[in-house]
Amino acid sequence: MGCLRACGEATRIRLLALLVLGELTVKDLTTILGQSQPRISRHLKLLCEAGVIKRYPEGAWVYYRLNESGPAELARRIVAQSRDDDPTLTADHERLAGLRRAKAEEAAAFFAARANNWDKERSLHVPEIAVEEAMRGIVGYKAFDTLLDLGTGTGRLLELFNDQYARGIGIDTSQNMLSVARANLDKAGLQKAQVRQGDIYALPIRPDTADLTVVHQVLHYLEEPFRAISEAARTLRPGGRLLLVDFAPHELEFLREKHAHRRLGFSQEQVERWFADAGLDLVSTNDLAPGAGEKDKLTVTLWLAQDRRVVTDLPVADPTKELA
Repeated sequence: MGCLRACGEATRIRLLALLVLGELTVKDLTTILGQSQPRISRHLKLLCEAGVIKRYPEGAWVYYRLNESGPAELARRIVAQSRDDDPTLTADHERLAGLRRAKAEEAAAFFAARANNWDKERSLHVPEIAVEEAMRGIVGYKAFDTLLDLGTGTGRLLELFNDQYARGIGIDTSQNMLSVARANLDKAGLQKAQVRQGDIYALPIRPDTADLTVVHQVLHYLEEPFRAISEAARTLRPGGRLLLVDFAPHELEFLREKHAHRRLGFSQEQVERWFADAGLDLVSTNDLAPGAGEKDKLTVTLWLAQDRRVVTDLPVADPTKELA
């Protein structure tokens, strides 16, 4: 009954219809609904108290999203029944799409303006050579068929793992970045690697393609990190691995304000939950913390996960036949 009371109000149904589509901040929701911050915050508080949604503070911001179980299932059914041919909800979704486009364009503009010196900017955090050594170490040195690098940037990872893969594919949204990557690959003579323009939320890659998919320092720019992880998991072959490299939680707000970061790092619990929901098992983690006296630098964390499907040469049993 508490869930029904919490969901049974026009504004709260509008909020739920948006949160079904992903995580949003109070600022996002006030922009879309055209209502005041105190009013929106009150509705969100009631939905949180009913267990329908959860709040996740990140620095000065708070993200809201639907709970993963319990009352949220009822909320999803309520939204599904309310969504069809509702002009208010349709308009809200259109404004959400416009907001996402604006944020994506802002991030793309940031990358484009810095395509030529992005590797230098990365070195302002944990030294890149230490990150690359850790990546090689956590992946191991065995050969494999296909590497997929999401958010390839300058194409550096296609060079880093070139002695292990038979085919490398880099994906990026920025044409400027792709131009830099192509030039770097040509310079290195890596004909077995290629780069493509693509959306990390809708990759131009068939399922069951990659033995290793890497997402290196990309997730903190995204509005919907879990959606990107799910899409990355889709690319894996049975038993394939996903390597995620990003920042541990931090409070450097200037990275959000001046460098287009959407997320101030990711916790172990959060990443492990996302992996599990995407059908992956976390198999290894490595934290690269800054040295003493480097308080302005960030900890880089490496998470290695594996597709749960088992690769086997044994014949599959026919469930229609009775056991002897």
